[in-house]
Amino acid sequence: MDMKKIGMKMSLLMGLSMSFVLSRIGLLSSGKFTVGEFLKSFIISFVISMVIGLIIPMKKISDALLVKFNAKAGTTKARVIEALVSDVLYSPLMTFIMVYMAYRQATSHGAKIPFGPMLLKSEIISFIAAFVLAYVLSPVFLKLLMKGNGMPQKH
Repeated sequence: MDMKKIGMKMSLLMGLSMSFVLSRIGLLSSGKFTVGEFLKSFIISFVISMVIGLIIPMKKISDALLVKFNAKAGTTKARVIEALVSDVLYSPLMTFIMVYMAYRQATSHGAKIPFGPMLLKSEIISFIAAFVLAYVLSPVFLKLLMKGNGMPQKH
């Protein structure tokens, strides 16, 4: 299996993980958690993450930044950079769309809530959670995919 296929699988695993966790966090922080809303949020979030993954060349951007900041792959510095790239490219857009949908739904039922503070709170929470997830899960998923495809692993 070539690196492009591993990259696609990596994008799929990260998209599933991020969508699952961020959907749960978003609904729990709103105080309106239901299984139906979770599934709706998860599916929409996952589709958005897959579209972003198809459009934005994450690996190319991360690799360029690793070179720019003289960070060797696998080091803490490199993992922080890679997690930040993922976080900056995915979290703001996904969070905006999900908050906008929640806002529209709430206001259509008569709620009088300000969009700005709702968005800001969600963006901060999502940015932190997504960074931690990307930092922790990316190397784990990569190692599993490399091992599962009989490719040499870096130590």
